[in-house]
Amino acid sequence: MKISVVTVCFNSAATIGWTVESFLKQQWADKELLIVDGASRDDTLKIVQSFGDPSIRISSEPDRGIYDAMNKGLQRFSGDAVGFLNSDDRYRDPGALTAIAETLASHDVAYGDIDIVADHESRRLVRAWRNTPYRPGGFRLGWMPAHPGFYVRRAVAETVGEFDLTWPSASDYDWMLRAMELNDFRAGHVPYVLVDMANGGYSSSGIRAFLRGNMQSLQVRRQRLGSGLVDRALFAKPLRKIPQWLGRSS
Repeated sequence: MKISVVTVCFNSAATIGWTVESFLKQQWADKELLIVDGASRDDTLKIVQSFGDPSIRISSEPDRGIYDAMNKGLQRFSGDAVGFLNSDDRYRDPGALTAIAETLASHDVAYGDIDIVADHESRRLVRAWRNTPYRPGGFRLGWMPAHPGFYVRRAVAETVGEFDLTWPSASDYDWMLRAMELNDFRAGHVPYVLVDMANGGYSSSGIRAFLRGNMQSLQVRRQRLGSGLVDRALFAKPLRKIPQWLGRSS
């Protein structure tokens, strides 16, 4: 199984080296890294090119934001499965892609655990996102997997289609919901911390980002699942984050 990893970036020179290095250390041999750059003006591309590895493919051109860049990755990946690694995140250890491949051997969707860390040098834990097994209807109850630990077979990506740019703060939530709630794909939990996610990204940068994402997620559920003006997940989804601060399942 060839696993494609898509990393979108823009002026990410401060962190992209961590990301690429963690990919190259993966023990799973059949892999590719697609760097989808938004025409960076710093040394991002120079750093990526310095690795000189044939498993890395690079494109650089202006885009309309992170989800537009992710769509370019979906259009261009060549593997049997695909997932996303943010340009300020990195794989926890060299066994991450192996754990994903083992789960995808018997499932269509694989989702794993992540740690949200203060920075990649200290790796000081801020939140521990530990998933639980998926049950149909889970999104209505506030359940969701972590997108940086979410991988799908090619057939899933082709069925679900592209990220919907209507949702600038919740397009990844919408994409995962469509994959899991609107289709009969087999989903498997990878009981493994796959990714160290840097705190302070677009989706984790404070109360405004939290409120914006939660309200857009509600709008997604209205459109995709027929939820009402207010639903259970509006309250349950943020409440499920509390155990993450305590390092328990969510």
